[in-house]
Amino acid sequence: MRKYFIKLFILLSRIVMPFFYKKDYLQGRWFSNSAKGWRWCWKCIFMQKIIGYNRKIPFPVSHRNNINKVENLIFDLDDMNNFQNFGCYFQNFEGKIFIGKGTYIAPNVGLITQNHKINDLDTHEKPKDIILGTKCWVGMNSIILPGVTLGDNTIVGAGSIVTKSFKEGNYVIAGNPAKIIKRLDAKK
Repeated sequence: MRKYFIKLFILLSRIVMPFFYKKDYLQGRWFSNSAKGWRWCWKCIFMQKIIGYNRKIPFPVSHRNNINKVENLIFDLDDMNNFQNFGCYFQNFEGKIFIGKGTYIAPNVGLITQNHKINDLDTHEKPKDIILGTKCWVGMNSIILPGVTLGDNTIVGAGSIVTKSFKEGNYVIAGNPAKIIKRLDAKK
């Protein structure tokens, strides 16, 4: 009986959700092999589409997150889970944020592509893209600053502030500023 209701729920969701979200985003592992993506849609509709938090974002995103410009956010559809946490700040008005496939972003993470000028706080520095490699993990309460590139399989310890790039990958980094804590064995 439960399987029947899940199939009915998915069918209803496939019909209704394209009225609220861009159909291109309603695919991938969370929508094809699971009902979880559809539950995110239903959960997000009220705050996102009716109240207006992240209204212009064409995919389900928690109202407790802030995404500045969706066209400057590049990610794989299989990683929609990164937008369901709370407190994440994707500051990408002009700079781009690239999130590699299989990367996990924990709650309260800030990805910042542009800072204020030190001597003139009313203006900003030139934006610098952030690139997160594949299968990275950015721990809770971490901040990634402008121009940072993390290589594949990089783990950022909770509460870290990443001020420089670790392009080689296969590291655990942590601290303020983040530094290499451990080298990971490359996957065979």
